[in-house]
Amino acid sequence: MSVSETPTLRERQAPLKARFQEDPASARTTLAVHSVTGSGDDPTRVRIASGSVPGVVWDAGAHPLAAGEGDRACSGDLLLGALAACQEITIRMVAAAMGITIDRLDLTVTGDLDFRGTMGMDRETPVGFTAIRVNAHIVADAPADRLQRLTQRAEQYCVVSATLHEPPTIETTFTVG
Repeated sequence: MSVSETPTLRERQAPLKARFQEDPASARTTLAVHSVTGSGDDPTRVRIASGSVPGVVWDAGAHPLAAGEGDRACSGDLLLGALAACQEITIRMVAAAMGITIDRLDLTVTGDLDFRGTMGMDRETPVGFTAIRVNAHIVADAPADRLQRLTQRAEQYCVVSATLHEPPTIETTFTVG
């Protein structure tokens, strides 16, 4: 490979896979984000920072149906956005590994929720999403059977989708005072 050539995804992943094969513990990591909101008078606005990428922050706000101003993505947008980003990255990476060129990929994630649950108005109304749909339209240079394998593998290896399908244990600790 010449200096000017960009390594393929397979070439970039090969040393990682070799390391993970040799030392399975090296494949494990813990991701973290943390609040960096600071002081402020508006309880509907927050700032969250990535623990993995210094300087990367996300501004979020309450949804307008929860009294937010609607000028920032809400946490539901961020959750759906995480699913969309993971699904698209996974589709593109699996396609690259399979030698499939994607000419076009349109991906939309939608989710249904009822704010009566979030606003504490009805104990019978669930808090959170009751349904999430991913609609991915792929135009690529491959026969139908290879595209079917692509979509199956993309669904199998999407971390966020897999997490939502089989939720992990969530432990919350509040320290006050």
